[in-house]
Amino acid sequence: MITLGIDTANQTLAVGVIDDNHILGQVQINVKKNHSISLMPTIDQLFSAIQLTPDAVDRIVVSAGPGSYTGLRIGVTTAKTLAYTLKKELVGVSSLKAIATNCSGIEGLIVPIFDARRKNVYSAIYRQKNGDLETVLADTHISLAELFDHLKGSNESILFVGEDCQKFSAEIAENLPEATINRLAEWNIPNGATIAKMGAADDPVEDIQNFLPRYLKKVEAEEKWLETHSPGEESYVEKI
Repeated sequence: MITLGIDTANQTLAVGVIDDNHILGQVQINVKKNHSISLMPTIDQLFSAIQLTPDAVDRIVVSAGPGSYTGLRIGVTTAKTLAYTLKKELVGVSSLKAIATNCSGIEGLIVPIFDARRKNVYSAIYRQKNGDLETVLADTHISLAELFDHLKGSNESILFVGEDCQKFSAEIAENLPEATINRLAEWNIPNGATIAKMGAADDPVEDIQNFLPRYLKKVEAEEKWLETHSPGEESYVEKI
């Protein structure tokens, strides 16, 4: 099965194509760019390089969140459009789990982090078990203090992973002095081939048109809108 993996959840743009467990090609761009401009040309260039056409793909896997509101919207919308137009299967995977999956061979707890501002993070807790990742704490929007509370008292080693971990290195050292912050740069960013592999065995989305990103948190504009509107009224999305 030929699978296309896409991740634009944060700064990194990652695209990869696999044929079962064989990597045909992948691209990672980790500089601040406009994913809406770069994503489709990157996909086109990759398919040209591996001498395939997009209609050869059997399944499209996209990092569906959490992450940047704009980045997730671009990745999911592109994946939905390709899947619907080409009549291909669509699968959404966790952008946090994609980072944790990079950490092969690690024992103990793996804690990916994305900065959600104001001392809040998007995070989850995993451990490797029999070659797979076991979820200890599901993807969540959480304060750093609450996340530390989940981890304090653990008798397992703790590895924080993700580029945003460096922003919180002082807080991690103060609250969890035995924890480690990942130093391998390639583990901190998503990998398109890994995204594709993660979704290769999952059940595809039943309703492609209504598939949505998993933001986990309302954007600030929506939170302000809800201050003057009740949930029973028209939705924020309908309003804008």
